[in-house]
Amino acid sequence: MDSIIRAGVAYVILLLIFRVYGKRSLAQITTFDFILLLVISEAVSPSLVGNDASMTNSFLLVLTLLGIELFLSLVQPRLPALQKVVEDVPLILVENGRMLEDRMREARVDQSDILATARLNQGVERMEQIRYAILERNGNISIIPEQS
Repeated sequence: MDSIIRAGVAYVILLLIFRVYGKRSLAQITTFDFILLLVISEAVSPSLVGNDASMTNSFLLVLTLLGIELFLSLVQPRLPALQKVVEDVPLILVENGRMLEDRMREARVDQSDILATARLNQGVERMEQIRYAILERNGNISIIPEQS
């Protein structure tokens, strides 16, 4: 039972840490980010396992973490407040060609990120050609161009 409680606590703490870290960072994972995730997993592992490094305990931990994930995926559609905490909501970064700099700063997205996405996905070259740029829940930026 101790392992299940530790797994649940670790899940919640890591969820909060990654929410603070930002969805934009997780959407475009770099080699550095991947290494950081591996190091974090190694750092958290002893707190999950404790003194019991048996195969049974390891499988119990994996099942617990997968169970938490499954439970959250089933409960989130029924509880919008929980969904906002776990997955966040889309965030408008540009509106009618005007950058919303406080939101961009909060999301750690700059003008070059938005323009690069606009060029790649919509062929848009200037900020004035963007009606909306939206940072989606998964960390990708959606561009809605101005209508000609």
